[in-house]
Amino acid sequence: MAFAVEEINSNSKLLPNLSLGYIMYDTCFNHGIGFRAAMSMASGQEEHIVLDDNCVGSPPVIGIVGDSSSTRSIAISSVLGLYRVPMVSYFATCSCLSDRQKFPSFFRTIPSDAFQVSAMIQIIKHFGWTWVGLLISDDDYGLHAAQSFQNDLSQSGDGCLAYLEILPWDYDPAEQRRIVDVMKKSTAHVVIVFAHDSNMINLIEEVVRQNVTGLQWLASEGWTAAAVLQTPRLMPYLGGTLGIAIRRGEIPGLREFLLQTRPNIHHDNRYGNSAVNQFWEFTFQCRFAPPPAGWVEGGGALCTGQEDLETVETELLDTTDLRPEYNVYKAVYALAYALDDMLQCGPGRGPFNGHSCGSLQKLELWQLVHYLQKVNFTTSFGDQVSFDENGDVLPIYDIMNWQWLPDGRVKVQNVGDVKRSSSGGEVLKLSEDRIFWNFEPKKPPQSVCSNSCPPGTHMVRKKGEPECCFDCIPCSEGKISNKTNSMECTSCPEDFWSSPQRDHCVPKRTEFLSYHEPLGICLTTASLLGTFICAVVLGIFIHHRSTPIVRANNSELTFQLLLSLKLCFLCSLLFIGRPRLWTCQLRHAAFGISFVLCVSCILVKTIVVLAVFKASKPGGEASLKWFGATQQRGTVFILTSIQAAICTAWLVSASPAPHKNTQYHNDKIVYECVVGSTVGFAVLLGYIGLLAILSFLIAFLARNLPDSFNEAKLITFSMLIFCAVWVAFVPAYISSPGKHADAVEVFAILASSFGLLGALFGPKCYIIVLRPERNTKKAIMGRRVSK
Repeated sequence: MAFAVEEINSNSKLLPNLSLGYIMYDTCFNHGIGFRAAMSMASGQEEHIVLDDNCVGSPPVIGIVGDSSSTRSIAISSVLGLYRVPMVSYFATCSCLSDRQKFPSFFRTIPSDAFQVSAMIQIIKHFGWTWVGLLISDDDYGLHAAQSFQNDLSQSGDGCLAYLEILPWDYDPAEQRRIVDVMKKSTAHVVIVFAHDSNMINLIEEVVRQNVTGLQWLASEGWTAAAVLQTPRLMPYLGGTLGIAIRRGEIPGLREFLLQTRPNIHHDNRYGNSAVNQFWEFTFQCRFAPPPAGWVEGGGALCTGQEDLETVETELLDTTDLRPEYNVYKAVYALAYALDDMLQCGPGRGPFNGHSCGSLQKLELWQLVHYLQKVNFTTSFGDQVSFDENGDVLPIYDIMNWQWLPDGRVKVQNVGDVKRSSSGGEVLKLSEDRIFWNFEPKKPPQSVCSNSCPPGTHMVRKKGEPECCFDCIPCSEGKISNKTNSMECTSCPEDFWSSPQRDHCVPKRTEFLSYHEPLGICLTTASLLGTFICAVVLGIFIHHRSTPIVRANNSELTFQLLLSLKLCFLCSLLFIGRPRLWTCQLRHAAFGISFVLCVSCILVKTIVVLAVFKASKPGGEASLKWFGATQQRGTVFILTSIQAAICTAWLVSASPAPHKNTQYHNDKIVYECVVGSTVGFAVLLGYIGLLAILSFLIAFLARNLPDSFNEAKLITFSMLIFCAVWVAFVPAYISSPGKHADAVEVFAILASSFGLLGALFGPKCYIIVLRPERNTKKAIMGRRVSK
């Protein structure tokens, strides 16, 4: 501060023709002393100072630089604020001091703890530390920092507190042991400490006694630069500490100014100028004479006051790491620039009532507060200094790392910085390759309550524990999570299903009765085989069309029956393959019409058998007249047309259509043809069943006719097979899902078709091919007669 005042006084451009003075007080870390000193300065009760003949009296106090403590700053500024006395602190960081209602004239050149807390959260977020412990000092600095940290951490959702402990000010072994026990038992490997070096000394001694290693310390600016803790003895425990540090600055000329320091050897009371004198005695191991009353002779040479400071090693001359000192420098300049701006005001252009300006002769401190609020300048180091609406400086912090070098030395290395961006957020820059980690391997530690949930799982909070403690539950079938730490699983789209790892959706497998699967191949082979057999039988009958066994009982109906059976075999192919609209519409229509044509032919053949037998009796010739070839063709046509009309009405009203069914299986799509109208399908089957039952009953009644006229036994047996197959089909079809329903229907078609083909044409082909001697009219007509 003294250097800054002297530099300003020698600057012809800043406050020309005006000299600044200062009075220094040592608060002795005592709230009462600091408060009384501030009141004494502000009230003008200080002793009169005589600079020259023209400057005698109580000097005007334009502002206070200090205090270094948040608690003392709160006490002092809450009172001085009533009188609008400007107060610029270089070290008080409590966020509570940003309250302009309570502290209207308080400013500071150090960022508030609110920003420091945000910087801490940015660091733990950067390294993925979600489970941390928090230690605080028992004062406004620590308590407000804890409150701000908890609120910001909760709002950001970037982590949780494993524990929160308050460090005692005094030496309290029991409390220190309890706190260290909490740290040892916790699973949190990162410890954040908002405290002062005096709080940390006793705690670290207890850490050493209990040999607690494996902790990553995050230090607030209150103890980041604590040289008393940066010793080789403590590095096994504190090595790798990351700390928030006040922005380092350079002050040109400060070293030369410090070299001019000289003690006051002519003062009556040596301790009236004790700061310099005590420093001088300690540095040069000498003493001033005469000793004061009560002084215990300690030996050593007498101090002359002319000793050379450059010949000794002292921290006083180390100007390479100016941090709080740099803030003091900026605080003095802020007051000077504010006063200069006020004095530069032109008459009639002032910011106050009536466009008036402030003056040095009638200085109103609230006017200086106005200009201090608007101050904006750049230091020789290149840092811009201005205050926001709360009196806080533009925030920036350095990130420091305590490095334990191989030779045992300790080095505090700058590894990055954090500052507020133009958009208002925090910007963290870290050079991770320069960070020393006190762990093996030399990498950042892990500090989580629960490990991250991988894709395919979602987080479920553990009951009664913080939100960072959770279980990872696999997603259920059909749901996925494709990112880490998902809160819930999302359902796959309708045509997709979850992968085995539940981390992405895959298209559902499709299922239908395919030509490429064994079941489809077998049914296709059977269908083609039946068609081929029908063609062979038709060829045999055509080749032997003039033989009695073919000509008997209307060979035209026989050929129609073979063609209809061939269609029955072929229509089963429409049930195999991916369902499409035309196959769905055609399959049931072709099936219904083909089987009605087939059963109609059988029904007419049965009726013909009865008519022929009746015509063979005396007076029965008229029965064939009413049921000749034309009537037979007409009957088959009419019966088939009725089925065609049923199919047409069904297709027009509620046509069958392909459908993706996901009800049978969650992980696959079953392609099937929905019947559209259950009534239409039931009428179609019912009509076939009606004709089949009618054919069966008529054939059953004609079963005992003479063999000369009788196909009735064969028809009865074929219809019995037909009806048995389709009676069994209905429950099997209803209970079979998906492609199995199509397979059941194809099987029923093939079974009934083979049954009709074998029962009706098997015996005849046997006679035609293997027993041609029985294929004569005499043999056919004479069997019953001979018997």
